[in-house]
Amino acid sequence: ANPLVVIVALLYSLYRSIPFSGFAAFFALNFLSGNPSLNRLVRFNMQQAIFLDIALFFPSLLIGLGTLIGGNIPGLNVPAAAGELFSDVIFGTLLLTLGYCVVSSLFGKEPSSIPLVSDSVKDRMP
Repeated sequence: ANPLVVIVALLYSLYRSIPFSGFAAFFALNFLSGNPSLNRLVRFNMQQAIFLDIALFFPSLLIGLGTLIGGNIPGLNVPAAAGELFSDVIFGTLLLTLGYCVVSSLFGKEPSSIPLVSDSVKDRMP
């Protein structure tokens, strides 16, 4: 097996085994993104990751509520494919956004063209 994949898998399993690790990571990113001694591009990407995490909460909330409400209304049959399609669109959008951020960062440019999110990050950056 590839040693890099094994190391990443171990780190991910450690991350998932610690209770509230996502919550702690959220606050760590928020704290570090306000540290002016770090590179501006790194801080911008940290802050953008926080905003994307918040933005992705709402579509998943809609999927959960739609499943809950749709299953309890008699006569309303929402096909499972509709929820899968919605999830796939969100996942594809996330992949494209991450790809754009990685490529922009590799070229040393701020990935500042994500609608709503980038403007909010720019307003918050010192």
